[in-house]
Amino acid sequence: MGSERLFDTFTRLCEIPSETGREREVADWITAQLRGFGLEVSEDDSAKRADAASGNLICRIPGRSDAWVSFFAHMDTVPHPAPIEVVLADGVFRSAGDTILGADNKAAVAVLMELAADARSRQPSAGLELVFTVAEEEGLRGARELDVSALRAPFGYVFDHATPIGEIITAAPTYNRVIADFEGIEAHSGIRPEDGRNAIEAAAAAIGRMELGRLDSETTANVGVIEGGTASNVVAGRCRLVCEARSLDEEKVARATSAIIDACTWAATERGCDVDIDVTELFRHYRIAPGAESLRVAREALEACGHAPREVATGGGSDANALQLQGYEALLLANGTEANHTPSESVAAARLVEMVAICDALAAGVAAAATG
Repeated sequence: MGSERLFDTFTRLCEIPSETGREREVADWITAQLRGFGLEVSEDDSAKRADAASGNLICRIPGRSDAWVSFFAHMDTVPHPAPIEVVLADGVFRSAGDTILGADNKAAVAVLMELAADARSRQPSAGLELVFTVAEEEGLRGARELDVSALRAPFGYVFDHATPIGEIITAAPTYNRVIADFEGIEAHSGIRPEDGRNAIEAAAAAIGRMELGRLDSETTANVGVIEGGTASNVVAGRCRLVCEARSLDEEKVARATSAIIDACTWAATERGCDVDIDVTELFRHYRIAPGAESLRVAREALEACGHAPREVATGGGSDANALQLQGYEALLLANGTEANHTPSESVAAARLVEMVAICDALAAGVAAAATG
């Protein structure tokens, strides 16, 4: 394995723009690289359904055993206001400007590319299914559209959690997005304000009635966006709230979602406005069974690489949620990135190298289980 090759790949990947829905350039670059390694790559037909610029990519690398394991990384990033320029200083990759770095999830993509490059001279112990998904950042849409029945591996690993290597995410929440559109009546605020019905006022009253933040150890609620009105001298006729509720427990997320809806309905009635509310489940919760084979292999692989396994729950979502919902056993692992989705995003070069070694150990563990 050549670290410089890995680092160059990571840098190049981060500097290729691939915001959600604009994945074509990076998908073509990945495809060209893999084919340059002499590997076959297929692109599924999910692009239109996932509202993405390309479909999901799958590359299969036969191993020394008949066993298979799948590894997942997503190609898209959150939006960024300017081109990304990567710098490596003191052993840490960062953005040179005020943009994200793109380590979410280009760090994982680079690791998978290194596995593919390394396979030219060293056949992996188990067959590898490298899956590069699209549109993860906006509802896991690529993974939702992936045909998991076509995968040869009975289970796989998603490398998309910005915490120290060693964390194994065994539970993730259901996430409901709630959009409330308040409609009032516009009027001149200085001449006939009494003729108006202020939609912003109604939205503010709704927020004031909501319980937000951490509701309990498993549940959170938030208002992330409020927008409306046209000018300071106009009683606002429209206002939109974008809210969310998350929980590891289905009953709790249902209650938290209902509380947001009830607050909006009450506020609209009290302020003489109408409100249209849309609720979308972006992903559903899961818990990994304590005896899952993917969990056993992950524990042993981490230990073999010198990391103490730590099983945790998360409040975030990943492709693992979408894969689990389809009945495919996918385990989310931390990959050592930090401050994802912010200009402070970073990843130590050493973490990239360690993740390649962990992937090798995971493949070895799958092969050993199949032959032992």
